Amino acid sequence: MTQLLGGIEAGGTKFVCAVGDETGAVIARDKFPTTTPEETLQQVYRFFDQYDVAAIGVGSFGPIDIDPQSATYGHITDTPKLAWKNYDFLGALQQHYPQVKFVWTTDVNVAAYGEYLKGAGVGKQNICYITVGTGIGVGYISHGQLYGGRSHPEGGHIMMHRAAGDDFAGVCPYHGDCLEGIAAGPAIEQRNGKKGHEIAPDDPFWQIEAYYLAQACMTYTLTFSPDIIVFGGGVSKQAQLFPMIRAEFAKLMNNYVRVPDLDQYIQHVKLGDDAGIVGSLLVAEDAMK
Repeated sequence: MTQLLGGIEAGGTKFVCAVGDETGAVIARDKFPTTTPEETLQQVYRFFDQYDVAAIGVGSFGPIDIDPQSATYGHITDTPKLAWKNYDFLGALQQHYPQVKFVWTTDVNVAAYGEYLKGAGVGKQNICYITVGTGIGVGYISHGQLYGGRSHPEGGHIMMHRAAGDDFAGVCPYHGDCLEGIAAGPAIEQRNGKKGHEIAPDDPFWQIEAYYLAQACMTYTLTFSPDIIVFGGGVSKQAQLFPMIRAEFAKLMNNYVRVPDLDQYIQHVKLGDDAGIVGSLLVAEDAMK
């Protein structure tokens, strides 16, 4: 009999919960807005109480504490979502489901893992996943394993070399004009007075966006040396960005290091909006091995 597995993609805007099998196939799912921890967790319990799951993979917005030796392991830490600041998310789940095994990591890490096993990264060992949406986050798979050091990557907050003539102050409450502060969805909206999907594909703004995302690709290439860089998130659904990112990346790198063919190296997510929830089921399966 196939064991049921659970997945939670805990985003800053919405939660997705799913039950599936060891292949990552989704049997049932639900989604709801991220409000307060108390309200949101009641929705999580209402969903999972219907199923006898053996393990749950949790991919959470962050920053989160991933160090099992830390007193605040399992907590969401310094998030701008004040209701969730210093909240013991994993502890609450474990208290409600003491018999369930949990895997605790970031939302971008589970999306990276989904792409590694089922998406654009199939056949690759080292995958850099960048989500560009409400925020910018980076997940990394190193030789098939979720990457983490003392903490997890916070690659959305690297500092940028500004495009000529771009004096936008940035919206990040911590750093102002870091990558997230000048290139994530809220920054795009504040710059243009409208959301990204309302901006024409041939608007000159997209060249500025591509320049910053190409810089990020250069930084991650020189730091991690991945086999592939995969973009997800709402902003990355702008298909016109990809040729511009690749062209800017080639100029910035200036043949300094060898990388694969850029059409293969910098790609859009293959699993679409399902990357995170599929990845969370797959890490739950790993916990059972």
